[in-house]
Amino acid sequence: MTNAKVQPLSTPEHDSLLFRIINKVPGMVAYWDTGQRCKFANADYERWFGVKPENLIGKTMKELLGPIYELNLPYILGAFRGEPQSFEREIPDPAGGPPRYSQAEYIPDIVNGVVEGFIVLVTDITIRRQLELQLREAQERSNAMATHDFLTGLPNRILLEDRLKLAVESSKRHQRQCAVLFLDLDGFKNVNDRFGHAAGDMLLKEAARRLVNSLRLEDMVARLGGDEFIVLLSEVSGRDQVDSVAGKLLAAMVHEPFSVDGQSMELTVSIGIAFYPDHGLEIHELLAHADHALYTAKHAGKNQFAYFTPGAESTATQ
Repeated sequence: MTNAKVQPLSTPEHDSLLFRIINKVPGMVAYWDTGQRCKFANADYERWFGVKPENLIGKTMKELLGPIYELNLPYILGAFRGEPQSFEREIPDPAGGPPRYSQAEYIPDIVNGVVEGFIVLVTDITIRRQLELQLREAQERSNAMATHDFLTGLPNRILLEDRLKLAVESSKRHQRQCAVLFLDLDGFKNVNDRFGHAAGDMLLKEAARRLVNSLRLEDMVARLGGDEFIVLLSEVSGRDQVDSVAGKLLAAMVHEPFSVDGQSMELTVSIGIAFYPDHGLEIHELLAHADHALYTAKHAGKNQFAYFTPGAESTATQ
């Protein structure tokens, strides 16, 4: 039997092959010593940082990483303690393009119990992150479609009832009032009949914009459907405050005419109002009583607001 000749672990041919392989790896591979200076870097560093690998030798990590060095420093120090590190990082594009995202591994090089440096392996996860972002945005759009009106972008009944429930619970806990205002555009059906539904949709969007602009940031306006809207005042000090808000909503409709197919049109709104806890303890009860007060305002001549009055006719105010 003949013995096969044992090849040495390192030969010029072997080292050349290993170097070519590492330079073909689709990711950054480097070695940093305990002084945080580069001892080796493969070709992918030029794609990421715009620096040729041979020009990195002897440079520090701080010189290479620049503004993101401080973010990476805890992982660098962890590697020098002999602890493998794994993390994701956003890396600016040296050419000024959109940032890229990386998955980094810092692998300690431990010789006889002593950390001599660490190996860096960095892979490009930009496509994965972009897909994750697209999925997140799609989920957010899906959630918005489930809880918002597609025409006006306002919250719909589902989100309204959720927020109204929270407002009632908060009012009960802090022993204060909240108010529900039920709004209906006066004569809106005539707009659809005369100009068509496309013109009616444009008018609804403008009406929604005016209502939102008349409220505080903490208040809410929702569209139930058709020309019906709900305003939720989550915390009110009393009737005087609600009178003021209702007056602003009435004025928002008439301060300037609406434009429909190039024609000016005046449009008013009627409002019915119910208070928690005076006019109901449950959200559906509050909505029903605000709706009852709305029809009081309609029957009194429109373009006004009315409060629900238990056991009696609601009173209307222009």
